Amino acid sequence: MKDLLRQMGRAAVLAILLGMTLAPQSALAVQPDEILDDPVLEQRARDLSKGLRCLVCRNENIDDSNAELARDLRLLVRERLVAGDTDDEAIDFITDRYGEYVLLNPRTGGSNWVLWAAGPVMLITGLGIGLIYLRRRSRATETALSQDEEARLKEILDR
Repeated sequence: MKDLLRQMGRAAVLAILLGMTLAPQSALAVQPDEILDDPVLEQRARDLSKGLRCLVCRNENIDDSNAELARDLRLLVRERLVAGDTDDEAIDFITDRYGEYVLLNPRTGGSNWVLWAAGPVMLITGLGIGLIYLRRRSRATETALSQDEEARLKEILDR
């Protein structure tokens, strides 16, 4: 019985350690000196930060990144919210300063519509090409055999 309890204790410690190493590190990225006193503003800042790309880490949001530039962006977001900006105004300010690449989910307006439309257009084009190929292939197989070809085919099949 003691061996079973000892094994369960070891398994529990191992599970805790494994959970700590695999847990998201976003809580470690935001420094205590960055956190706003107003919980509503802090939540808005966190929500905005999750949609902004770390320009150093590429596909990681600034809320999860430990890079200095991500910290600067987090502070800038909080600064804009404290100044009274709405969420859209804060995002517009940051995109004006750093470009649309800073957005993890790009907008559909402007020149980005080409990127958004490219996938469906390519799918429809591929389906059209496939349909044309299948139609031409079915027409090619519909041609009748000549009498010589039929005789040769019969000869081959009768062997």
